[in-house]
Amino acid sequence: MKKNVMIKKLINPVLIIFFAAVLRLLPHPPNFAPIAAMALFGGFYLNKKYALIVPLIALSASDLFLGLHNTMVFVYGSFLLTGAIGILFKKYGKIQYIFAAALCSSILFFLITNFGVWLMWNFYPKNFLGLIECYTAAIPFFRNTVLGDLFYTTLFFGSFEFAKTLVARYSIQKN
Repeated sequence: MKKNVMIKKLINPVLIIFFAAVLRLLPHPPNFAPIAAMALFGGFYLNKKYALIVPLIALSASDLFLGLHNTMVFVYGSFLLTGAIGILFKKYGKIQYIFAAALCSSILFFLITNFGVWLMWNFYPKNFLGLIECYTAAIPFFRNTVLGDLFYTTLFFGSFEFAKTLVARYSIQKN
């Protein structure tokens, strides 16, 4: 029984979330990062009490190594919303809803963070055309955002469900 408890602790969602934060520190293509998938996964699998805070702690821990910038509030806001999407989609639990949630997260990140770039930086005029120019310039990065979110969502959700299945099989065989 003690071994079974240890195995269940190893597949704890918090470990996957902190694994995602470490992955963020490794070299990767621009915007092909595990953070949105981490926030979605946390919202989906963690208790509501921890669903938003644990991914944000992991994000801020990795930001200590990567550095801070003046659009952080937009980045963190988009990941809070992604965690909330995970909480909302938890009741559906079907794979197509998880992928829809991942795509929604990618779109939210694109819209929110690029609005933050337009607002906080002096790269673009502070008018509607400047905002459109900012979004247009960010389109090439959106592809990697979507691909990264879908890849890491598949990795985290798939790995966790696979591990749960293995633990269940192990538990049945033990009894």
